[in-house]
Amino acid sequence: EVQLVESGGGSVQAGGSLRLSCAASGSSYSAYTMAWFRQAPGKEREGIARIDTNGRTTYSESVKGRFTISIDNAKATLYLQMNSLKPEDTAMYYCALEPGIWVVDVPLSSALYNTWGQGTQVTVSS
Repeated sequence: EVQLVESGGGSVQAGGSLRLSCAASGSSYSAYTMAWFRQAPGKEREGIARIDTNGRTTYSESVKGRFTISIDNAKATLYLQMNSLKPEDTAMYYCALEPGIWVVDVPLSSALYNTWGQGTQVTVSS
């Protein structure tokens, strides 16, 4: 069993930056996919970025060019560098993990992940 713990959230003004971290512990896998999701009040959980152990990344259109997902395999930690933040980026951010990698393109769907962190809040003020 894997446990995920997010950190790095906070309050920032529009145009600012934050870096989120997601530390994984417990079981290890030789191949896996990790992703970042976010959920604003009253809205559905939105997948925003994904990376697998082959280094393949996928971004939603809402964050492409502003956010960067990365993994430090030695530290078993997932990161999300968020630049040029906008008020609409305000949400609870969650990391997720699923063993294995997909060989075909799949959507950034929360239904594809079984392991989740508790979330970290990001608030962007205008």
